[in-house]
Amino acid sequence: MGVLRINYNFQADFAHSNLLKTERNLNSSVEKLSTGYRINSAKDDAAGLFIADQLNLVANALDQGVRNAQDGISAAQIAETTLSQIYDKLVSIYTKAEQAANDTNATINRQALQEDINKLIDAIDRIAASAEFNGKKLLDGTFKNQYIHYGPRADQKLTISVDSARATDLAAYTIKGQGGTTGAVNKTLASLVDATVYEFNSASDTIAIQGVNLTSAVAVAQGDNTLTDASVIAKVINSNADLQAKGITAAANNESVAGTAFGTHNTGSGNLTIKIYVGPEMSADIALSFASNTTINAQNLVDLINSQAQDKGIAITASVDAADRLVLTTDNGETIAVEVTVGTGGASFDLNKLINVGGTQNVTAGNTGSAVKVGDLQVFGDSAYGYNFSGVSIAGEGLGVQAANVADKSSLDTSVKVDTNANSEFSLRVIDTIIRKIDKQRANLGSIQINLETIIQNNEFSAVQQREAESRIRNVDFAKEMANFTRYQTLMQSGMAMMAQANQLPQMVLQLLR
Repeated sequence: MGVLRINYNFQADFAHSNLLKTERNLNSSVEKLSTGYRINSAKDDAAGLFIADQLNLVANALDQGVRNAQDGISAAQIAETTLSQIYDKLVSIYTKAEQAANDTNATINRQALQEDINKLIDAIDRIAASAEFNGKKLLDGTFKNQYIHYGPRADQKLTISVDSARATDLAAYTIKGQGGTTGAVNKTLASLVDATVYEFNSASDTIAIQGVNLTSAVAVAQGDNTLTDASVIAKVINSNADLQAKGITAAANNESVAGTAFGTHNTGSGNLTIKIYVGPEMSADIALSFASNTTINAQNLVDLINSQAQDKGIAITASVDAADRLVLTTDNGETIAVEVTVGTGGASFDLNKLINVGGTQNVTAGNTGSAVKVGDLQVFGDSAYGYNFSGVSIAGEGLGVQAANVADKSSLDTSVKVDTNANSEFSLRVIDTIIRKIDKQRANLGSIQINLETIIQNNEFSAVQQREAESRIRNVDFAKEMANFTRYQTLMQSGMAMMAQANQLPQMVLQLLR
């Protein structure tokens, strides 16, 4: 029911209230259109503000992660480029060591090659010491477990570790065995081996490197109750996938130089039989028979050995050195054994003329004597490792290394010697191991760069997606907001008009007073 009154103008108050509401909406619309944001403060959309701010935080953090990853790539590139220079120097050292291995070189030639090698080693040391990024040394061994934080959240990181490339730290870890010799003037080869550590038996012997047990594999390769053979052990090591993955390789060689000059030997009134065994099997590969009253010399023996070896495909070569000593060499470091039988009435024969058994050991008439020379086993790894050769490697006998120990560190600056063929050959294997380590390091740095480049691409894409998601929440839809602005502007105008009309209503009461 309507009431006419002058003390309270409800219509004007109502119009004013709506006018203020429209003004607030209009001001909000103007703010959104002028800033381009739908959310300018928490009052606009509290939940939306929180979500948008988190999206913006992640996007900015992803951008920083890109910059961090780019710095990581730069450091890895510098390290890898420097390692490539070191690789070039190592190749030069390798070729000079190979040149020095040739016995056509005189002592003065090898000395000159050693001086060149020493200068190259010094250059490697200087290059490694100077490589740095942003003041941090890269190749001196201190750049280990360095984190590249690439992600927007805590602990989203990867690790870069670069080993030292200093000459003292570039090394091969080596087992360098000197194959032993043994002999007896009154034992066949079978009885000699049965009584010494020169016999391999998987039940009592152990061959293991860096936790990889090779005993069974050696037993399969050569059988039990056979001669200890460095060649077989080297082949088993080189064919083991676990050791290959650990960067461990092996080699064997066997050059047996007799302990005394051969001179001449007359068999006397009895015959003479010399059997030569190559490898672990105790069955003669070469058998030489000499009738009574036969005179032989070293060259006669060499010719007969080489002839049978060639005919039968036996991996042994015989020669005579300048001191008239018999030299027996196997192709891959196979064990060399001899068995000498002197017939009744025959002249005594010295085993030391065939294999260096440490002094004169005469096999007398009616007896059989034998001797064994095990090859030299060398094992190379690019990092430290332990080994266990129990039963086949008592120092000075068998393989000639400690039964259980850790590999020796053969550093570039101390172990590369080229004064003899043997040292040059060993140096070649040391350098080759170091080169493989450098290549492995370069490959690792390349993988890190590829990984970081992938991370950069992912971060950049993710940052775009985060900002797009934020934009949907935070940014204003201009078309929609312009429609709102027009509506509010129209309402403001109509509200002002109605406010004016409402203010006129109390004056109508005056008509009753006339």
